[in-house]
Amino acid sequence: MPLLDQLVAAIKSAAVEVVDLTAVLEPSTPIIQLPAPFANTIPFSLQEISRYDERGPAWYWNNISTGEHTGTHFDAPVHWITGRDRGDVATVPVTALIAPAAVLDFSAQAAANHDFLLQVDDIKQWETVHGPLPEGGWLLYRTGWDSRSASQREFLNANETGPHTPGVSVECARWLAEEAPVIGIGVETVGTDAGTAHSFDPPFPCHAALLGAGKFGLTQLQNLAALPPTGAVLIAGPLPIVGGSGSPVRVLALVERS
Repeated sequence: MPLLDQLVAAIKSAAVEVVDLTAVLEPSTPIIQLPAPFANTIPFSLQEISRYDERGPAWYWNNISTGEHTGTHFDAPVHWITGRDRGDVATVPVTALIAPAAVLDFSAQAAANHDFLLQVDDIKQWETVHGPLPEGGWLLYRTGWDSRSASQREFLNANETGPHTPGVSVECARWLAEEAPVIGIGVETVGTDAGTAHSFDPPFPCHAALLGAGKFGLTQLQNLAALPPTGAVLIAGPLPIVGGSGSPVRVLALVERS
């Protein structure tokens, strides 16, 4: 049987499970909130064009309004000043959109400490158990934060000092950018950086280091708990927006089940 026929048959038989890692897009989908004087993205919305009426008797359709970085979305290198001379979302190689994934589960640590930061040593310890990070693949950082995604307040988890969400240390961000074999990092939070990363030196190290190195980000992922530590294959399909810094994305994982 041809290889692709085998894959289709495996999906139909549930020998390969397709896991949706994508948050739905609706007006209540959480969005990042930057403090003044910085500009913010708009919430997702639909504007009805016609719905089986005098505007269009046999069809229903809408215009949509949204930001590039709303809901589950893809960060292209040009999104950050360090990647300003690198590619937009339309130039991401299609071969990078289908890649293996390693899932690192630090949900217990994030539950105990909302400001938990992933360290290089955490990854090294994970590798002693599960093997090296996948060449040309994704590091998916599970924190359990997707359980908060129904509430803007709980998802951003902000107080008078700002948002408090788990992320990556400065050293770890540099290591992922410069030494790790992965093409990018995927997270369950509103962005790839920690909520307190505005106070780091340098600020927002995941954005600055990884995008500056030509790597990518995936954010607001769901259902990482359904994936094994290794062996999943990620399919991430952003819109090819010419000049775009990112795009809402449908992210699927293929998982072999015994």
